[in-house]
Amino acid sequence: MAKYFDIHPESPQRRTIGTVADSIRSGALIAYPTDSCFALGCQLGNREGLGRIRSIRDLDHRHHFTLVCENFAQLGRFVYVDNDVFRAVKAATPGPYTFILRATSEVPRQLMHPKKKTVGVRIPDHVVTQALLAELGEPLLSSTLLLPGEDEPLTQGWEIKERLDHVVDAVLDSGDCGTRPTTVIDFSSGEAEIVRRGAGDTARFE
Repeated sequence: MAKYFDIHPESPQRRTIGTVADSIRSGALIAYPTDSCFALGCQLGNREGLGRIRSIRDLDHRHHFTLVCENFAQLGRFVYVDNDVFRAVKAATPGPYTFILRATSEVPRQLMHPKKKTVGVRIPDHVVTQALLAELGEPLLSSTLLLPGEDEPLTQGWEIKERLDHVVDAVLDSGDCGTRPTTVIDFSSGEAEIVRRGAGDTARFE
């Protein structure tokens, strides 16, 4: 059964955040809110957690997973960012954007696109997510909580707890966080390619 945590949206309870971070370090898979919608997340090197996300979402090996980072310094450890791309990404973060970039050796091979050697990265503008990332001290391996055959992500913490009770270990609920997933921009070729139009404005990349 998944543990349910009711988190204050503006002043996250420090002890609760610490408890959740400890559970992630111990191998937990969580459902948590972001600035676009709910996501599934686990520790970066958690192979079992990765497999559970694939199973819940019915994902194949070509799916781009996302490293949700606390800040730009952390993001820069995991992807290569040249000067032009740096300016574009920096101007759009934190915010509801995922950027696909070439991965560094810090990224486990199983997270990279098998041919392109790329990975998704993002810096969310969400108080609860930022508090958790700060406590964890490393990125969360994440994927949008969009179930197979459904058009929109789940948005209510109680419903996530009800439907995923036996496949996730914890649900963090700080209120409704929307149904639009991130806008995805692929910079792996050096030029911006809009892969998915979502919560983030695409005008700056067109």
